[in-house]
This record gives sequence, C-alpha cells and structure tokens, in this order.
Amino acid sequence: MTPRERFHACMNYAPVDRVPNHEVGVWVQTKHRWKKEGLNTADRYWDWFVGDPYWDLDPREYIKLNTEMIPGYEEKVISREGETETIQRSNGVISKALITGTVEGMRMSMDEYISFPVETPADFAALKHRYRAESAVRYPAYWQEMLLPGWRVREHPLILGENCSIQGYYWRAREWMGTENLSYGWYDEPEMMHEMMEFITEFTIEMMRPFLETDVCPDYVFINEDLSMKTGPLLSPNTYVEFILPELKKLVAFLKSHGVQWVVIDTDGNPELVIPHFLDAGVDGIWPLERASDMDPVALRKKFGRDLRLWGGVDKRELAKDPQAIDDHLRPLRPLIEEGGFIPTVDHLVPPDVSLENFQHYMKRKHQLLRGEGF
Repeated sequence: MTPRERFHACMNYAPVDRVPNHEVGVWVQTKHRWKKEGLNTADRYWDWFVGDPYWDLDPREYIKLNTEMIPGYEEKVISREGETETIQRSNGVISKALITGTVEGMRMSMDEYISFPVETPADFAALKHRYRAESAVRYPAYWQEMLLPGWRVREHPLILGENCSIQGYYWRAREWMGTENLSYGWYDEPEMMHEMMEFITEFTIEMMRPFLETDVCPDYVFINEDLSMKTGPLLSPNTYVEFILPELKKLVAFLKSHGVQWVVIDTDGNPELVIPHFLDAGVDGIWPLERASDMDPVALRKKFGRDLRLWGGVDKRELAKDPQAIDDHLRPLRPLIEEGGFIPTVDHLVPPDVSLENFQHYMKRKHQLLRGEGF
C-alpha cells in the first residue's frame, strides 16, 4: 500500500498492510543528546513530517500556509535581567523568557506572559487589518505551477496548514487576549467574542479557499486549539456551545463540501467534556491524547466509539524509564491498533530525558504492533 492508501484505510477501519507510522518530532535538546549518544542521521532526517527512512516513518506533506499576522509586530528584546529577557513577539505578545538552557531558539520552559494585543473591542477592530486572507505572501511561491502537478500524483497524505495546523477559535482568541482575559471575555464582552469567532471563520475559509478550489484536495486538516488543561477544558461546555460550536460547524462544513475527508482537533490537556461537541460539528479525530491528563485512548474508544479517530496516546514519561516500562505501556494498545482508527504516536515532541536507546526500543516495539505482531 502507498502511505496515502494506508492512512485512509486505517481511518476507515479497513484492512491495512500495517498501521501508519507517524511521529511529530523531538526537542532540539533531545536531538543534541541523541547525537552525543551515537545517532548520526543526516540533518534532513530530523524532519519527521516528510518521512524518515532511519525510523521508517510514513511521509506526509504539509501545505505551507502562512496563517499569522501580516504585517506582524516588530520582534525585539525589550530588556534583559539575569537569566531572563523580556521580548515582544511578532504576534504582539510581550513575555518574559528564560535564557538559560535555550538551544537553537528552543527554551526549556514556558514564558511568563505580560501583555497581549487585544484588551478592548477597539483593539480587536484595529487588529483585523493584519489578517487579510487574500495576501499573496500567505501562499507558497508559484504553488500552482510548481506544487500542484506533484500533488495530483502524490502517494502520501497532503495536509493543509503550516506546522501541521490551522489555528482554531480558542487558540487564536487566547493568542490575542491571553488565557485570563479570554476567560473573562466570554462574560464581559460577549458581543466582541461572537464577532471574534465569526471573524476567525471568515478569515480561515477565505485563506484556504485558493487551495480547496483546485482539482487537488488535501487529505486532512489539522485545527490547533489547545483549549484544555490537565483536568478539563479552559472554558465550560455551555460557553463552547454558545460561542465556538456554531462557527466550527460552518468551518467543517466548508472543508468537507470541498472534499476534505478528515478534520482533526489538536488540543493538549483533557478536552473530554467538549469532545461530544467536536463530533457534533463534524470533527473526525483528536490528537495528541496527553496521558498526563488521563487521556487514555482505550477508554476513549469505549466511550465515544468509532466516530472518534484517535492519534497519539503514547506517554512520553514512560519512554524515559526503561524497556520493561515501555513494553508494559504499549502492550494494552495492541487491540486498539488492530481495530483501526488509531495511530499511536508520542503525545507531543520527544523530550530530552528520553535516551536514544529507549527511543530505539520504543520504535522497535511500535513497529511490531503496527504490523499486528505481539511481544
């Protein structure tokens, strides 16, 4: 089977030669550790989205769509103090970041957020001009002439979005307002929040339209949301239904009316309370099934059935232990892998506490499960 045939068969619970082998990637710090431990693959093999012969990963291709502010804010370091620096990002967010431990731009901890570009309805009105969907620089140069011919004869899945995603409703609103202000905004500024959600739908649809109206259709679309923490969503199900669900329905209906087969929500944490609303909107799957947030793929399949495809679900913390712990963690996933509609991957980037030896053991065992073999 081709990687594309294999992917669709797995999503449709149809027979496969083996389940797709996907992973997302590693921290830069992990890459440096593994090189010290003897991994000598070429640099290009670290782009696991395109497939890696060393790990026998299935190739995928992402349409490089710029979904950010155009123009963005000036990126600049505002101040430095001790081990931290205060930075203005291109999205207008000002944050304090840890310098220590940073490797190739990847920091070892999250920033402390100081301010965000939207505090009032007037701020949001002013922000809109940075999101002109029709801006030519949002699209790859000469994509109709250079990329479309290859997409027509591809044997691998094609995904719409830069860095594997389209920014969703909660994601964008949080980026514009911050988690705390957004949490108040649903109640204090409901008119602005409805306008914001509608704007996200319109912008996203018009930005994707040029690709979706060709004779080549992406196989799936990832929607980044990250709307949950460890114990549940960051907004109530009622708030989700009032503000986001109607817009998500419009977006998913547009995608599927243009031939997109699968729509997948990306959220860390535990979104279980709002999964029924994802399904109501026509969403097909979720990722990454963060195990630290009690997202057990076996339990989720029992609860939501085959309508919910599952990606992820391998606990990165178990990979940092020992081969026996890895085996004990993976073995219960075998029936779900064999049933279909599930692609096991590490539940995010592989962190630097995972040794090369442990990851090699994990991949060996995972290959066995993907082929329908036990251990």
